[in-house]
Amino acid sequence: MSFEDYPKPAVTVDIVIFTIKDNDLKVLLVKRGIEPFKGMWAIPGGFVRINESLEDAARRELREETGVKDVYLEQLYTFGDLGRDPRGRVITVAYFALVNSENLKLKATTDVKEAKWFSVRKLPPLAFDHEKILKYALKRLRWKFEYTTVAFSLLPKKFTLSELQRIYEIVFNKKFDKRNFRKKILSLNILKKEGKKRNVSHRPPQLYSLKKKIGEIVEIL
Repeated sequence: MSFEDYPKPAVTVDIVIFTIKDNDLKVLLVKRGIEPFKGMWAIPGGFVRINESLEDAARRELREETGVKDVYLEQLYTFGDLGRDPRGRVITVAYFALVNSENLKLKATTDVKEAKWFSVRKLPPLAFDHEKILKYALKRLRWKFEYTTVAFSLLPKKFTLSELQRIYEIVFNKKFDKRNFRKKILSLNILKKEGKKRNVSHRPPQLYSLKKKIGEIVEIL
């Protein structure tokens, strides 16, 4: 058979964007303004154009549907189950990222009605197979928290160990023993002391910063 004899499936990109907001782990969703699943919430995404790369398509769709741009995206997984899209054979390449939402202004455009942050623990019914994609993305995010320093991207340049622990508790949705958590973090030798925190009414806590030269894989937990 020649190349022309094979049917051509469509390719889409879906982008899972996580943030920590109001002491909760949240994900960015859009309300669909067109069929299929019109009026339902979904992960931002859309079809890949013939003349663009997968990552370019992901960035374009994210910008067009939510107004979010200039964020680091990491390829997550390819989802291609039969029947995942009622329009036909559609394979999607999912991306994900963890961002600081304070610098992001959401603005729904193109074929969506609204863009909004949702708690990962209080999600509405999702279109397509986006619940499956989101669960996988959350699993990958927690892995990155265990074996990389990605959590520090959500902290100010100088931070306390309590602030770091709180981020981990939010992402894993559980409490960590304060003494054991601090002992493990300090044993990694990835932090630099930056003096005491000022302008506090109680005993000033120690401030830290993340050292610059650190390997990609660090067993945090």
